[in-house]
Amino acid sequence: MYMDKTFDLIVIGAGPGGYVAAIKAAKLGLSTAIIEYREVGGTCLNRGCIPTKAMLHAASLYKEIKEAERFGVFAENVSFEYSKIMEYKEDTCLKLREGILSLLKANGVALITGKARLEKDKTVTVTHDETVDTYRAKSIILATGAVPSKIPVEGSQLDGVLNSEDLFLLEEVPQSLVIVGGGVIGVEMAKVFSSLHTKITLIEAAPRLISNFDKEIAQSLKMMLKKQGVEIFTSSLIKNIEKNKEGLLCSFDEDGEKKKVSAQYVLFAVGREPNTHGLFGEGITIEMAGKKVAVNDGFETSIKGVYAIGDLSSDIQLAHNAIAQGIQIAHRLGGGNSTEELRVIPSCIYTNPEIASVGITEEEAKKKEIPVKVGKFIMSGNGKTLISKDERGFIKVISHSKSGIILGAQLMCARATDMVGEFAMAITNRLTVDDMLKTVRPHPTYNEAITEALEEIEGQGIHVMPKRKI
Repeated sequence: MYMDKTFDLIVIGAGPGGYVAAIKAAKLGLSTAIIEYREVGGTCLNRGCIPTKAMLHAASLYKEIKEAERFGVFAENVSFEYSKIMEYKEDTCLKLREGILSLLKANGVALITGKARLEKDKTVTVTHDETVDTYRAKSIILATGAVPSKIPVEGSQLDGVLNSEDLFLLEEVPQSLVIVGGGVIGVEMAKVFSSLHTKITLIEAAPRLISNFDKEIAQSLKMMLKKQGVEIFTSSLIKNIEKNKEGLLCSFDEDGEKKKVSAQYVLFAVGREPNTHGLFGEGITIEMAGKKVAVNDGFETSIKGVYAIGDLSSDIQLAHNAIAQGIQIAHRLGGGNSTEELRVIPSCIYTNPEIASVGITEEEAKKKEIPVKVGKFIMSGNGKTLISKDERGFIKVISHSKSGIILGAQLMCARATDMVGEFAMAITNRLTVDDMLKTVRPHPTYNEAITEALEEIEGQGIHVMPKRKI
């Protein structure tokens, strides 16, 4: 409990968007409090992005060591201990949480523990154990994130049916796992556990995996997951789940054909929905857009001085999107100069190879009748790729056919998630192909493949066989 009950800004939710907004506001001179009833860092740090990537790293390392003979390196009796992987994951999360706590304290942000509820007149009540305290602020940011979505399937409440957060609580590697949902969470979990010898069945309702990504990338990913032993069903709807001797029996329809598959566990990875449970007090009427909190272009809700960011109000449920929104509001409230451009948000998938996308795809350009040129470079022509034997994948660049302005990029290759930022910067600043080609990229790097892809827009790539003349 804090003696001072009035602040310039109160942030509800200490996830990526919330804690960053609070720290930025404090740096700009606003008296700031942040309220959180669980761990700081939110879902991303504790039950999402960070633990998933830690497990992906461990699983990839295990797989790489097993395949080290390719480099003339031999290792016998290679194994893993799942409890140690989980310890590594938890230790990583702990260090990041401690870092956030230190930053909040160092910047003078008051951290209030408890369940917050928005009341009238920009008042917030906080319940902790059996104590209720009341705080007031000139402005309030709602940053409560999202929770795993549920779909109405008979048997979905059975023991062994998990969501993405439950999965991290398992104390042993599943022998078999049915994953319902072929989006980002689904394919990343398929990658983790197939690398750890879990028998994976992936069921997706749409005609292809990761349907919001480039079609060619989706097809390549499906092929690579199948090569790892993942059984994949697309255009498939799960109908019900029941107990059997193997654990759980899932019944589903694939293009109208009835099918069944058994597994020890079933994971529902069907997206996330805004977390508004218990957020609004009696008499609070706030405009909604479906399940999301409705906001204007400045992220202000229908209640003046109350803002909503991240998964609570946005169609794009990504941590870096929430962070950018939080920083922009903090600048507006604190009188700072906001430079973030929020129309260009990269998306990443941490499979092997990695996948990243920003701007429009070739498919989207055709639908919108935007005249474009496409440059594509296959990574097997890149020296760093051959050194690491990560030959699979490509970089594709979309530019406007008349102006040459970069409109989009799709990458499926090693370090794709680290390289996509260069294209996000280019799109944000309306750079052209020629502008990007002014940069000399170092050799040997994965990054120099960007130059090749840009050159290929006009068929001028060096490490590309020329198209055969007919």
